[in-house]
Amino acid sequence: MANSERFSGVIAPALTPFKADFSPDTARFVKHCNWLLEQGCAGLAVFGTTSEANSQSGAERRALLEALVKSGIDPKVLMPGTGATSITEAIELTKHAVDLGCSGVLILPPYYYKNVDDDGIFRFFDAVIQRIADDRLQCYLYHIPPQTVFGFSLDLIGRLIDAYPKTVVGLKDSSGDWNNMAAILKNFPGFNMFPGAENHMLAGLRNGAAGCITATANANPAKLRELFDKWQTPEADDLQASITALRKTIQSFPMVPALKEIIAHFTGDSDWKINRPPFTQMGAEEVRNLFVELEKHNFTLEQPKLAMAGN
Repeated sequence: MANSERFSGVIAPALTPFKADFSPDTARFVKHCNWLLEQGCAGLAVFGTTSEANSQSGAERRALLEALVKSGIDPKVLMPGTGATSITEAIELTKHAVDLGCSGVLILPPYYYKNVDDDGIFRFFDAVIQRIADDRLQCYLYHIPPQTVFGFSLDLIGRLIDAYPKTVVGLKDSSGDWNNMAAILKNFPGFNMFPGAENHMLAGLRNGAAGCITATANANPAKLRELFDKWQTPEADDLQASITALRKTIQSFPMVPALKEIIAHFTGDSDWKINRPPFTQMGAEEVRNLFVELEKHNFTLEQPKLAMAGN
């Protein structure tokens, strides 16, 4: 049976907590993902850039995804990242997500070799889709040239949609280039495009975007949800200005370590500060500067203090 449900709203690329030995901390991960949903996120794009997915093995990602589903989280709200440089691993991760009942997957292009043209990227996605051969599969393309060097051209997006109109259904645009996002929205109406940062959220919604998939949803989910709910109201521009200002503050620090420092600080759980290499923990002065800047926004997590699970 085909999967007709598509994602919309605020999607959080959930952070992955780690233990002191750098193994994934499943209990904290499940609790954090539940909190994100409680705070208004419509879905979870686990195992993306913010999740440190490419620092994890396929087996680790599969185990964490299974833990979320076993915990009671509806797989329909899950959009796991299943991209890999290997066709074999991309197929394994994607098929695993489909079999668990996830409503979609977010797939990077095969990013290691740099002189790859549209034909090569098309062949990669064609091979993955053909070999899975499951009409439940819904692919969201992950356009992030700052990390992958190349991405998805308009011609390639159109070619993939034409070849697989019921399978290639959306895209996360983390290019930071509003002109590219606007061109996708104009050229492919009905294609579920998500800006990859909330500073383009309101403009995206006004031009037909499906929502936003953004790292800082890990710290500011309720305010982002408020903007999504009120984007057609007179309050929308002020809400956008407020969340953009906070975004600029957080992204002026190393994004993943900073978000983990924020969660550690407001939950009182210092183990959230652990990053898997190659990330390092922020220095004491940098952490102080982060919270000085956050105080200027009167920032706090939209939650009571959490009693997080131990190791």
